[in-house]
Amino acid sequence: MSKKRILYVEDDETLAFLTSDNLEQHFEVVHCNNGKEAFQLFCKEAFDLCVLDIMLPDMDGFEIATEIRKRNQEIPIIFLSAKTMKEDRIKGLKLGADDYLVKPYSIEELILKIEIFLNRSQKSTDNSTQKQYTFGSFQFEPENYLLKNDSQKITLTEREASLLKLFLDNPNTVLKREKILMELWGSDDYFLGRSLDVFISRLRKIIKEETHVRIENIPRVGFKLVVE
Repeated sequence: MSKKRILYVEDDETLAFLTSDNLEQHFEVVHCNNGKEAFQLFCKEAFDLCVLDIMLPDMDGFEIATEIRKRNQEIPIIFLSAKTMKEDRIKGLKLGADDYLVKPYSIEELILKIEIFLNRSQKSTDNSTQKQYTFGSFQFEPENYLLKNDSQKITLTEREASLLKLFLDNPNTVLKREKILMELWGSDDYFLGRSLDVFISRLRKIIKEETHVRIENIPRVGFKLVVE
């Protein structure tokens, strides 16, 4: 079986060498040290996942992710950055990233997260007979990440689609934060919990006009999709 192809963008030569050396034991890694060149390569070649530094010459990681999402809503994106501010993490997730690891990071954790996202992406691709969901005025096509009603069509990110599907598979049921985090991220640490809050907020904004559908916060427990 051919290895999955990873686009890895990092301008720190020492870190790039060490990370690439470890990743190449599991994946085919294409490394770029320049943001603009990396995006041009993405447009020309096929990749299964992107690992992006943020502070890059010519075109930063946020800009690369924005352009990638205009062309591909499905490919998983992981940010690696020394920027530790909560605002940076939230910005990355809002741009459609699947995760954000702060440097110095554990190479074992990075490999695990890559494998989780690649496996989830493969399952989504394989499940071509996945059912559609109807709630309120919306129809949801999980395999296409498409949420639509009479007035709009919204293409969700893979993470948003996975979260919405989890809610719709468990309507009117309290889902513990830990369960959601393990289902979507494979871990339930504190910082991923903050990421989950961002995605919950985005889904709430999308369905805010629905009078009979809402996502309720259950304090210190989790969330519930209420469908009346």
